[in-house]
Amino acid sequence: MVEMGLQSFRFSISWSRLLPNGRGPINPKGLLFYKKLIKELQNHGIEPHVTLYHYDLPQSLEDEYGGWLNRKIIEDFTAFADVCFREFGEDVKLWTTVNEATIFAIASYGEGIAPPGHCSPNIFINCSTGNSSTEPYIAGHNMLLAHASVSNLYKLKYKGKQRGSVGFSIFAFGLSPNTNSTDDEIATQRAKAFLLDWMLKPLVFGDYPDVMKRTLGSRLPVFSEEESEQVKGSSDFIGIIHYITFYVTSQPAPSIFPNMKEGFFTDMGVYLLPIGNFSFSEWEAIPWGLEGVLEYLKQSYNNPPIYILENGKPMKHDSMLQDTPRVEYIQAYIGAVLNAIKNGSDTRGYFVWSMIDLYELMAGYTTSFGMYYVNFSDPGRKRSPKLSASWYTGFLNGTIDVASQDYIQLQRNLSGYSSL
Repeated sequence: MVEMGLQSFRFSISWSRLLPNGRGPINPKGLLFYKKLIKELQNHGIEPHVTLYHYDLPQSLEDEYGGWLNRKIIEDFTAFADVCFREFGEDVKLWTTVNEATIFAIASYGEGIAPPGHCSPNIFINCSTGNSSTEPYIAGHNMLLAHASVSNLYKLKYKGKQRGSVGFSIFAFGLSPNTNSTDDEIATQRAKAFLLDWMLKPLVFGDYPDVMKRTLGSRLPVFSEEESEQVKGSSDFIGIIHYITFYVTSQPAPSIFPNMKEGFFTDMGVYLLPIGNFSFSEWEAIPWGLEGVLEYLKQSYNNPPIYILENGKPMKHDSMLQDTPRVEYIQAYIGAVLNAIKNGSDTRGYFVWSMIDLYELMAGYTTSFGMYYVNFSDPGRKRSPKLSASWYTGFLNGTIDVASQDYIQLQRNLSGYSSL
């Protein structure tokens, strides 16, 4: 990180690592690990940006009451956050409560492809439990309430002394009409309501989008007046996780998401079409998609502070260090962020996913996003810089401009870089 010139590093604190039973006694080894990590970052001038929840619920809370499907999670998550603020808050100024809450609710409680793997029978995969027509909305509702509770705790107990910020993150697809027809424009607005406004509108304005309330009826939980006030304005910033952009149409078409008899995408009622060659392990750079997301948030949500918490390109995990497509992808998206900022977006940070190769939830070790290659068969987990690491280092130290093609020269010089 120091050699690259990183100014900030984003990581998650594992709830289970700190509180193995979900509540109660703190694991001293877990506490020491995070304290040492944060201090080491600070000693080298790298600001920690901490995410409190990233898919890893303590199993005991899942077993006891069903985790995010039960309002009891609000109290336990707030108590966990209290421990984190108390123990690390003097050194951490940027906190994200829930990681990519929108896709977490959909994938975990509607599609069954992420922990804890809930979905209706024969919806997408064979889940042992779940209800795809209700659970994503229940879980999402509890995430918003838990976030608001944690944000309120921080403001009352810690903000005055620690002077930090608490935000909430969503997975933000880029969305654009497939044609210039009125139908496709309406379909795109509907897709934005379900995929973006679903959680952003409560955070900024205190309630769900009207189109979701009309479509879902009693399946969509309702905020009490007090809850609405708690959620409204509870996020100091919006965390954006963005990778891909879709065309949207109202006409039946081969969508990237399967046509199911119930669930979130069926409720949304539109079709998302891939742009160019697409799979979930490989996608093209569509930088205007991210620029469009930032412009939409600026116009629709009073230009909130934004941190782009993840953006990157997957490639087959092998020892090929010449990852030119990744360089081109990162370069293009940083350029898009620059354009958005020039147009007035209050975007304050950008994180590449990921610094090193790691285990990916949907792909294991077959594909990776890292700028450093990790040899997972080596007991020492040897790391070697890819072309993207060299390019990013040059970008951070000012020797490469986002509009340049200097990475071609870097590609020629890559063999001169030593492994870590």
